[in-house]
Amino acid sequence: MDVTETDRRLLAGIADGLPLVERPYRRVGDDLGLSEAEVIARLRALIGAGMVRRLGIVVRHHELGYRANAMAVWDVPDDRIQEAGRLLAAEPDVTLCYRRDRRPPEWPYNLFAMVHGRCRRLVQMRVAQLSDLPSLAGLPNAVLFSRRRFKQRGARYAPLAEVA
Repeated sequence: MDVTETDRRLLAGIADGLPLVERPYRRVGDDLGLSEAEVIARLRALIGAGMVRRLGIVVRHHELGYRANAMAVWDVPDDRIQEAGRLLAAEPDVTLCYRRDRRPPEWPYNLFAMVHGRCRRLVQMRVAQLSDLPSLAGLPNAVLFSRRRFKQRGARYAPLAEVA
């Protein structure tokens, strides 16, 4: 797929996120001289062509009062990881869940899940509950709390100077 100048402007227009309004695609279109339908059609085309893999949100948990953020990790047998990942990802307190290769002997874990809470004790309690899920029960795990925050933002598809 050839990315057009309109596509570049659209990607730059949503780089800092969609506006928090009732019709965000209409607002983006208004800013770019496109209709709401054109914005949606172009984004669908970009997703369909694999140029954009997904649209999602970036939640700034700290600003919402969630001060304890932890990556919980488990060492799950390979033949159970799909089931474990599905169960874990369906839990309301899990905001991110993915598989990674182990790096033995230092790093035996292969299933990762981000858990946010208002305090460390609550996060630790929640991870203990998650560890009781059928596919995770009794498996080695660890809870790694964040020490600092990094700037959160969506994907950048082109340098802004390139599309200006």
